[in-house]
Amino acid sequence: MNSLPDNQVSRRERTLLAAVLLSAWAPLATGVAVITSRSTTQLADFVRRTVELIALFISWRVFRYLARGRELDAQTRARVERVAGLSVAAALGCSAVVMSALALSRGLSYRPGGNVYPGLAIAGMGLVTNLWFWRRYVGLAREQYSSVIEAQCHLYRAKALVDLCVITALAAVALAPSHGATGYVDLLGSLAVAAYLLWSALRAARTAMAAGDSVPGPARARARPVDEYAEV
Repeated sequence: MNSLPDNQVSRRERTLLAAVLLSAWAPLATGVAVITSRSTTQLADFVRRTVELIALFISWRVFRYLARGRELDAQTRARVERVAGLSVAAALGCSAVVMSALALSRGLSYRPGGNVYPGLAIAGMGLVTNLWFWRRYVGLAREQYSSVIEAQCHLYRAKALVDLCVITALAAVALAPSHGATGYVDLLGSLAVAAYLLWSALRAARTAMAAGDSVPGPARARARPVDEYAEV
């Protein structure tokens, strides 16, 4: 990060802050949607968005701290990135366990219903926003390697995929709430969110452990295939 010009550091920090601010409303809005519906997927989505907001805030704070810590040595920087990354991974992993337990405890005996249209609207807007941020972080990652920015690339790609899953599950509830297959769709949607949280936890942990790599950031950026960031 030290090798980045000040204008690039500012662009990255502004992008991270914008992600935090735009995500701040999501838990509240999704919470309201949970109250008006009886969807397991909607409840899982509420927990997911809350945990993501915490993770985004930590990422922004870590990047801001490292960007302003011009005198920090490499070991201190690596330790800060590792501790922050592992904290995010732990939060995501715990949420995955909670979501799995919630979905399995309700099981197929639970009948989804209620007004899921607010949740559909929120998930649709989230999909558009997450796709934009994913492409934004892809561009920043191509410019210069950063463990924080790299993690955001993977996070927002997964967020977009999960939004698609949530939209599919809620659309099934909206179109056919009493159909026998709807319960399966809602349950599978919850389990998919749990799987995403677990996958994100593993990726966050791997990125955090790699933060202390002795290879300089620019060298790793040159060695990293650009096509990796284009994969969906």
